Amino acid sequence: MKPYDSRSKKILITVLCLVSGNALLAFLVEAFIIPHDIIMGGTTGIGIVLNKLWPALDVSFYVLVMNLILLFLGLLVLGKKFFITTIASSVLYPVMIGVFERIPGIHSLTNDALLAAVFAGCLMGIALGVVMRVGSSTGGMDVLNLMMNKWTHQPVALFVWLTDIVVVGGQALFSSSESILLGILVLVLETIILDKAMILGKSQIQIFVISERYEKIREVLLKDLEAGVTMTMIETGNLRKPGKGVLCVIPNRKLYMATELIHGIDPGAFVTISQVNEVRGRGFTTERKVVRPEGDVD
Repeated sequence: MKPYDSRSKKILITVLCLVSGNALLAFLVEAFIIPHDIIMGGTTGIGIVLNKLWPALDVSFYVLVMNLILLFLGLLVLGKKFFITTIASSVLYPVMIGVFERIPGIHSLTNDALLAAVFAGCLMGIALGVVMRVGSSTGGMDVLNLMMNKWTHQPVALFVWLTDIVVVGGQALFSSSESILLGILVLVLETIILDKAMILGKSQIQIFVISERYEKIREVLLKDLEAGVTMTMIETGNLRKPGKGVLCVIPNRKLYMATELIHGIDPGAFVTISQVNEVRGRGFTTERKVVRPEGDVD
């Protein structure tokens, strides 16, 4: 693939992820969060509070204004690179909210507040995961958290919790205890789903094999499983006998076949299997080298 083709594909994927992620986030806010008065953090939560105080202006307007203010503060404090990577979501998200809040019937998709909270938490995790996977963010309070991190050199996570507590506390003044509990459920589900969404499609299985028949196992994994293999020098702990270990990273679906092939060669082989969250490099994120019989490499 030519370099410019690869760049064009990357840009297209980034744009699609930003648009779809922000659209999904705006949809769940309008369809599930606002109709059931479920509390949430970020500039959206502040926008909901301000809308209750001054309902003449839409939530989307308050979110847009706050995002733009924080975005330009981020430009001054965090630099141009951060500004460029964040500007899309800072504008796109409130615009999407403005679009969805004008769709007839969007506030009446469900009358069950618990069901709304479950859908909101799950969809929020997916939406944020889609945006973060391309190295961007939804802007808003993330900008403030990063600025505080730069000024104080304290962990970003600390400021995430502090800002969420302040925003959620502000909404609690206008919310019932049920709304607060539903908001906590949304945050828990969001965290769980976001963690899964970030590694979806990237996780692999790592197999490490110790066997006296390591050469045969290497050949079988290369040819029959079509997997990349790395050989490592080892020494047994009891007899101090030197040998080689076979390290192999494969997709989840190939795990059963791999273990069957290994134990078919050596039933007593020592095998460890572990989950790897992400794998990069040749054979996974770049094209795999093909070794021909005569030793040439493509």
